[in-house]
Amino acid sequence: MHTTEGWITAWGSAVSIRPRRPENYGKNLTLRYPVTMLFDGSALRITLDNFCGTQPVKFSKVCAALAGNGADILPKTSRPVLFGGLTEVTIPAGGSVQSDPVPLEFKRGERVSISMYFADFVELRSSVNVTGPLSGGYFSIGDYAAEESLPRDYTNNTNWYYFLSSIEARTDGSHRAIVCFGDSITAQAWPDFLMQRILDEGDGTVSVVRKAASGSRILRQYDNIVYASYGLRGEVRFPHEVPNPGADTVIIQQGINDIIHPVGVDVNPFRPWSDMPTAEELIEGTRRYIRWAREFGMRVYLGTLLPIEGWRTYAPFRDKLRQEFNNWMRRTDEADGCIDFDKALRDPVYPTRFAEGFDSGDHLHPSQEAYKKMADTVPEELLRR
Repeated sequence: MHTTEGWITAWGSAVSIRPRRPENYGKNLTLRYPVTMLFDGSALRITLDNFCGTQPVKFSKVCAALAGNGADILPKTSRPVLFGGLTEVTIPAGGSVQSDPVPLEFKRGERVSISMYFADFVELRSSVNVTGPLSGGYFSIGDYAAEESLPRDYTNNTNWYYFLSSIEARTDGSHRAIVCFGDSITAQAWPDFLMQRILDEGDGTVSVVRKAASGSRILRQYDNIVYASYGLRGEVRFPHEVPNPGADTVIIQQGINDIIHPVGVDVNPFRPWSDMPTAEELIEGTRRYIRWAREFGMRVYLGTLLPIEGWRTYAPFRDKLRQEFNNWMRRTDEADGCIDFDKALRDPVYPTRFAEGFDSGDHLHPSQEAYKKMADTVPEELLRR
């Protein structure tokens, strides 16, 4: 049966702000990111994004290949990634660029590696930290973007994803993408486990696009170098991150940082009590997300906020706010559904706490077992066409 091919987002990451350190510049540097494909494709194109940069970024060389073991790529699969027919491209501060199509065929479950080489000094600012069983990349000192292996003595692992915003696949035009939008909980493992679940249970028509920035809030952001890496506020992030070719659904799990961050300027000069939202303000911020998503032609699923008892700023009034926000998400008909992550992970006897085995140890982030449970809680109907 003949199908019309189109460009569908096969993988994606948010672009936020790297913590400000003296070593935020690199030179003669190769970055390599192997990512798992959830459907077949006959070609790809990538988007490089300097959304949070304060200086132009020059890419000396970008290559795409099929990934082998670890950091290796499969022999003879490396392809140059061109931009308007050129191997080099410079992105201005705040700008982005999409590549020309790259003729690289791949199958569902295979990994594609994107390698970038920077010959000159580059500001390593537009980035997010992402973890999970399918996440992680590499950096090497030197130009190895097209090499099959990275040099052991000059290579290390990294979970910081710089500039790589999305990979689109030329594939069956009826395929679709789910965007997972959130903070550190979504920047950690549950979207990876959702990808694995789709590989195991899906029909090869759905991808997962993670757009998550640790520390980020719906209503506020930190405009200082101490906490800038905690991410941009929702009204800046959502319109930039969520629209993706082929994406028809967004799962939103955000709001806990709005609740736990404010402590008063006597404790922390950057975290005033005036930042503490009301439930109505969190709800209105989420309604703004829903309105935007509708404009993008997307369905919306809201994920409830997880237990926080034991976290260092925990207080009963914060949990009351969390519960009010969760209860609105469970009841509202403004979204297409509520994924009750809180119910799936909370202790049935002490519901303000994680169930046994589901706490990572900091009483805020779930354990790996709990992240898998979150992925298993996503409705089965979203895993297929």
